[in-house]
Amino acid sequence: MKNILLPGLEKQSEFLQKNLSTKIESALVIGSASENLAGLISQKYECKVDLIVEDFESLMNAKMFMDERLNVNVSLMNFDLTDFADESFDLVYAQASISLKKRNKIIKEIKRILKPNGFLCVGEIVALKKDVPQFVKDIFDSSNLSPLFIDEVENYYKERNFKIAEQKNLTSTLKEYYNQCSELLKNRKEELTEQEQSFYKKLINKVSHESNAYLKLGGDKFIGFRVLLLKKGDK
Repeated sequence: MKNILLPGLEKQSEFLQKNLSTKIESALVIGSASENLAGLISQKYECKVDLIVEDFESLMNAKMFMDERLNVNVSLMNFDLTDFADESFDLVYAQASISLKKRNKIIKEIKRILKPNGFLCVGEIVALKKDVPQFVKDIFDSSNLSPLFIDEVENYYKERNFKIAEQKNLTSTLKEYYNQCSELLKNRKEELTEQEQSFYKKLINKVSHESNAYLKLGGDKFIGFRVLLLKKGDK
């Protein structure tokens, strides 16, 4: 499996493939640095995949590194206001990309574009405690995150008429994820090609201070990651 440098690493994709064997004709992947994920889903389910990002740099990086042989289309769109028609997708996949302050609007949009009985595979950055220290709040704010408390994730989606097919706590992947980011930042920057530096630049800048806070300042006690496979309800 190709390297996935996102919270959850390759474990969320493995979780999806293990738990979803339904025929998929069209899928949407949401979020920057998700090119490998889009390609894997296209190959696994032999389906057309759309990948959307919200900024121009991510769009250019995605187009640069996407394998043109794969059935993946990359577009620039707001996650909470896409150009897709109602009931367009059998599957929407989001890995650490929608745990945002505008999550409610994004989920409403996902419900609109999901087909009846369609699936949402979502990886959520979560808070392991209801009260978190200021340095953790600063991490969340700097990334425009609004994490749910880990014990409230199920009810959040049930209240929005999703049925939980499967779920898994992937908090254990975060230490490896932040270690990989830290290693890339400290030791491999000079080894990267110009294209690779462009690809990783935004991600490295975003997580450099997060890595230090998670690995050295005790952030691991407050930041978690949970993946859910959800089925859209009838309403």
